[in-house]
Order: sequence, then C-alpha cells, then structure tokens
Amino acid sequence: MSAPEITRLSTDQADFDQQLDNLLAWESVSDAKVNAIVDDILADVRARGDEAVVEFTNRFDHTSAASMADLEIGPQRLAAALANLPAEQREALEVAAARVRSYHEKQLTDSWSYTEADGTMLGQKVTPMDRVGLYVPGGKAAYPSSVIMNAMPAKVAGVGEIIMVVPTPHGELNELVLAAASLAGVDRVFTIGGAQAVAALAYGTQTVPKVDKIVGPGNIFVATAKRAVFGTVGIDMIAGPSEILVISDGQTNPDWVAMDLFSQAEHDELAQSILVTDSAEHIEAVIASIAKLLPTMERRDIIQTSLQDRAAFILACDMDDAIAISNRIAPEHLELSVEDPEAILPKIRHAGAIFMGRYTAEALGDYCAGPNHVLPTSGTARFSSPLGVYDFQKRSSLIMFSADGASEMGKVASVLARGESLTAHARSAEYRIKK
Repeated sequence: MSAPEITRLSTDQADFDQQLDNLLAWESVSDAKVNAIVDDILADVRARGDEAVVEFTNRFDHTSAASMADLEIGPQRLAAALANLPAEQREALEVAAARVRSYHEKQLTDSWSYTEADGTMLGQKVTPMDRVGLYVPGGKAAYPSSVIMNAMPAKVAGVGEIIMVVPTPHGELNELVLAAASLAGVDRVFTIGGAQAVAALAYGTQTVPKVDKIVGPGNIFVATAKRAVFGTVGIDMIAGPSEILVISDGQTNPDWVAMDLFSQAEHDELAQSILVTDSAEHIEAVIASIAKLLPTMERRDIIQTSLQDRAAFILACDMDDAIAISNRIAPEHLELSVEDPEAILPKIRHAGAIFMGRYTAEALGDYCAGPNHVLPTSGTARFSSPLGVYDFQKRSSLIMFSADGASEMGKVASVLARGESLTAHARSAEYRIKK
C-alpha cells in the first residue's frame, strides 16, 4: 500500500485562504433523490403508523417481523445482555457510564427567582422534557458509546422516558449496545432504523410513543429525516463527517500524532484530519509515521481515502498563526499537543472539545473521559455546543407582578404598546394601573 498523498498548505501561500476553503467545503444538504425518498417514508409512517414501520423495516433491514411486537426488545432482554457481558467489557462500560454521569451532573441547573422591592417576583423554571428518542446505529456499525453519551445526559436531566431505536439488519443484534441501554436507563427499545424510525419517534404510531426531541447519529437518510421533522420535534444537530485538528509544537512523538489523525480518518472516507504546526520537520516526521503505521491498520483503506481526499498538513508561521487557523476552522475535536496547553487555551475561541496536552488522545473523549462526544461539526462550533443536560431541559420564564408593580410597569407597557399601535395590549396593561 502506497502512502496517501496528503494536501500540504502553508499560510504564506498567496492562495492559502482559497485552498483552505476548498479543503473545508462539505455540503450537508441531501440531494433531491434522498429528500424525495425520505419525504415519502415520513408521509407513509404518519398515515399508517405501525404497519408502515414494519413494512419498511422488513424491506430495508431484511427482517421478517409480523408486527411491532416483533420489533421491541423488553427490559429483561436488555438486563440479560448486561449480565452476560464478559467481565472486562462490563467493567469498561460501567466505568465509562459512571464518568459520563458524574460529568453531566455538574451541568444541572436549578430554577431560580428573585423578588423586587414592590413584591414583584421574576424568575425561571427549569423542567426536563417528558420523552426523548435516541437513534443508535446498528448492525456491524454499532456504538455502545453513543448510547451512553446520548442517554446519560437525558437521564441526569430527569427526562421521564427514553425511547431507543436501533436497526438490526438481517436480525443482527449487538449485545454491547443492548447492555449500554440497560446501564443507561433506557426505557423502551425498538429494532427499527432509517427514516421510518425517525418518523415513528416524531409522529408516534400505535406502538411507538411520540417524543419531544430526537438525538443520535445516523446515515444520510436519518439526517435528512431529522432535518425534515424539526419543528414537529426538537433535534440535537445535523452532524457532518467527523473531524480532528491537531495543533503541535513539533515536540510530540510523530507516531502519536499520526495515530490521532487515524482515529478520525477510520470513521469513514469523508472524515477530516488536519495537522497544524510551525515545524516543517515535524510534518515530514508525521508523514513518515503515517507511511510506517498505515499498513498495520485494520481500516487502512478507509483511512487512506480519508487522508488523501480530505486531510491537510498546514505549516503555520508560529503558534499564534496556528491558533488563528484553528479558530477559523472551528473543529469538532481540537488537540493542543503542546508543552503548555493552558497558556494558549484563552486564545482558543471555537472548538467542540479541546484535548489538552500530549497525553490527551481524542479517543479518550470518545469513550470514557466524561464530557460528551456528541459535538458540533463542519464549523458549527462557532455557535453550537456539545450535547449536554441543558439539551434535555426547557426553561420557562416566571413573572408575577404585585399590584404596585403591575401599576407602575403598566404605565411603561402602555406607552410602548401605543407606540406600536397595539391598542389592546395598551388597554390590557392600563386596566391594572392604580387610579
């Protein structure tokens, strides 16, 4: 296997900005054919409920379910999957779940209020959602870590019921996924996937209850369906391909850097791995490590395509230049592989998750560090945050005026309402003004 030809850029190139834009370009919008298929599935499930879900599941996942009863996994089966795990796997899953729970418990916020001098009370009431849906990829591409990362913050938030959907192509069940569902406190599990699963969660069927929000990753049909049902239900995000950006000061073992880049490239051919450093020698050393290590990787063909098509090694003028590039890209995962990461942390403005220091591999964040691995991609870290407890809570404003407060603020509201020619607003407020 030949070493991949990786794009090399330097910030002193005249066309650097255009080259970087071309590298980062990724269109998340589905094509017309995918949209049409998804729209038809959504409409059919909305109209026929369970019957349509069973038909689509049998067709796309090559199953032979007679009814939705054949597509639900009961709590005893989930508990058995957890109980029968090999001890090493169960311990790892329990450690990861405990760390994720502990981290997210720090995100909990309480309702609050304050009372003004005239007795008026203002505040905010924080309430968990009633029911959320969790989409988990199934079959060979099964991720128990996704179950933990999506279900645990919902559980910590106090969500009343968690409904999980997971496709089982050819009836293939993943015991780790089922065990993770039991450990995370998932309430009901249906072995359905694709746009039909999203439709069932969004609209409800005779068997699948309608949820308030749908979270979790999926393929292009799942992402398209989530986009289409947004507004009927909430969604977490429309996720693009996985990304990593490593800022290195040139002193990190190049094998470590190469493997960190591989850790994202192995997800799929569209994943993006970027190295930014001010050391040309370091770039050459990492390239040599890639050539040495790539033949040893099980998913080397996927890694090679990803690196060749979407990776880049960027030579910066200095560390400040490297930081500026990172802030412009706003990566999903940012590794600060430098001697003193805390010194440059204040300059980092946009990143989904920041992995600080040479020993902090991004892979630790995927599984067991504690923070959520559901992160904004495709530059959306400029305005989005990791999945968290706050995604499963609603905030309601509290307003209770005293008689004196209503009288005084009624005068203010009256002036503003009449300025907008909204007479009913004005008069409603004026009724409370003391004579």
